[in-house]
Amino acid sequence: MRFHGRHGVLQEETRLGQPFVVDASLQVDTLQAGATDDLADTVSYADVYKDIKGVVEGEPCKLLEAVAHRACAAVLAQHSGVREMRLAIRKLCIPGVPSVVESVGVEVYRHR
Repeated sequence: MRFHGRHGVLQEETRLGQPFVVDASLQVDTLQAGATDDLADTVSYADVYKDIKGVVEGEPCKLLEAVAHRACAAVLAQHSGVREMRLAIRKLCIPGVPSVVESVGVEVYRHR
């Protein structure tokens, strides 16, 4: 997922914003959904996307760790079918870091 957020320690990061890439991996029991082919029996990826987007494009944080924590907390709070998740977030524009670096980021793991 790609979003425009305003996270960072530097003033220009929170003022101008920058692109972020997020990868999320969810552990969900898919047995019932596999048998019924019914969205009601699983977790809607569209809804998970909206939850993560709300955090990344929402209130600025200084640290990527805080953004990742808030995004995981939002997903786990809204989707009881998610047993655990891994979320990696990368910042593509890094002020003060040489341009040879493609991105910097963190990955967190949360579970119920």
